[in-house]
Amino acid sequence: MAVIDPTRTWALVEQRLTATTDARQRRVLGIVLEHMKAEAVPDLDGLMRTLVSEPAYHFWNAGQDIGPKGYDGVRGYYADFVASRSNVLEFEIDRLVVDDDCVVTEGYLKQIYPGAYADRIGLPVDDPEADYLVVFRQLLLWPVTADGLIRGEDSYHSGPVEVRKLAFDELPAEYVELVHSGTR
Repeated sequence: MAVIDPTRTWALVEQRLTATTDARQRRVLGIVLEHMKAEAVPDLDGLMRTLVSEPAYHFWNAGQDIGPKGYDGVRGYYADFVASRSNVLEFEIDRLVVDDDCVVTEGYLKQIYPGAYADRIGLPVDDPEADYLVVFRQLLLWPVTADGLIRGEDSYHSGPVEVRKLAFDELPAEYVELVHSGTR
């Protein structure tokens, strides 16, 4: 059975959207939902349409902001993300807070990394031909403008809480098609 179901990423957002009656908060939740779904496809143009013209991402790691800034920087980040083939993910959200200007999501981010890529970015792997489940505890703030676009993302994470080699039958179909099409 696949260890990741990308549709779980937005399940809690959809539930909250269904239960929310405030028009502004529905708009804020709606743009985050649209962003999440575009990221999963991946639809780079659709993803960028959810953002302001000059978004700023803040990825806080060891006290340093390493997130991309500006349209070209953020689009390049997403293009690189897709090229890394680590874009099949599940954000298992267990806390969601929304107000008129921001959505906050917290939970476990689960991604599958090709072994060679995981090794290149310094994750503890022993087989570059294998596939690895990498899990982080993550908190994301999604600030939204008055006209309903995402300003960027402010991300805080724990570092890996799990790195585990996966058996082929644990890989979701999307990942197999992306990474192993024609190889097994």
